[in-house]
Amino acid sequence: MIIIMKDSASALQIEAVEKRLADFGFNTHPIVGEKKTVIGAIGDKRLLSMNEVLLMPGVENVVPIMKPYKLASKELQKEQSIIDVGYGVTVGGNQLAVFAGPCAIESQEQFTSVSRSVKASGANILRGGAFKPRSSPYSFQGLEGDGLKIMYNSGKELGMPICTEVLDTRDVELVASYADIMQIGARNMQNFKLLREVGKCNKPILLKRGLASTMEEWLMAAEYIMSEGNENVILCERGIRTYETSTRNTFDISAIPVSKELSHLPIIADPSHATGSYKYVAPVAKAAIAAGADGLMIEVHNCPEKAASDGEQSLKPHKFDTLMKELDPIAKAVGKKLL
Repeated sequence: MIIIMKDSASALQIEAVEKRLADFGFNTHPIVGEKKTVIGAIGDKRLLSMNEVLLMPGVENVVPIMKPYKLASKELQKEQSIIDVGYGVTVGGNQLAVFAGPCAIESQEQFTSVSRSVKASGANILRGGAFKPRSSPYSFQGLEGDGLKIMYNSGKELGMPICTEVLDTRDVELVASYADIMQIGARNMQNFKLLREVGKCNKPILLKRGLASTMEEWLMAAEYIMSEGNENVILCERGIRTYETSTRNTFDISAIPVSKELSHLPIIADPSHATGSYKYVAPVAKAAIAAGADGLMIEVHNCPEKAASDGEQSLKPHKFDTLMKELDPIAKAVGKKLL
């Protein structure tokens, strides 16, 4: 439920409402506005009647949250969330976040080279895979701990936050010690134990949409993370599986405006995994920004033909530079800043 306090409500009255809710097992999430304070309360409504709360001093109204994803819902928080990911970079708001880097970290030399080039082109977050979930057990699985150290070194050198995927609950603490943003990949979107574990961390979480997940299933996955106390969740649309075979996945452009209507969480787009081909990355990236995405995740490799993973969908640095320049006027047209 949402408890709307009166304009005149005192700090003691707000505290009393929170305490009463806590006594009945509710988790409270106060949102302080310019005029009013709103308290989001998550718990079993059968334990405490709405009328009892409504009659408390300072309470103006009590409104039930109808969506099953309570914390991620626009019903609880009308304003879009802006998430600080470190080094002065935010995801959400007017500044577009651009995650760029190779699919897999192969060496310090390779990652440093790509990192320097994407920063020069305007990217503000580094991405790279240290742990690689692959369809075949015989494919390159990543450098794991050594890969994390390589990413960390480049992030420190360039003053950029880094984002990398965590695959297993046993690796959460290790990944969190190096990464500024932890990614939950599409295959793990409904790995509920992993979602709960990263929910206990204080690091922003990038949550990719599952291979064939509905919007509600996606937002419920975000709810698992947020219910553990970590509200810094970034959604990532990376295409869903359909009958179409001309692209790796089918990019759901409508997911961007729909998520903005249903949730306050920021959303970025991953045109690399959505299309599976470097040829289509640029047009899909442009469409995503035009549709209102808060950022992009783009794979860049200095030698895609020799890449250990997903070279066919990676842009060469000069192609990425061109794309960033072409994105700038589109970003400005929708009230965003890029370069």
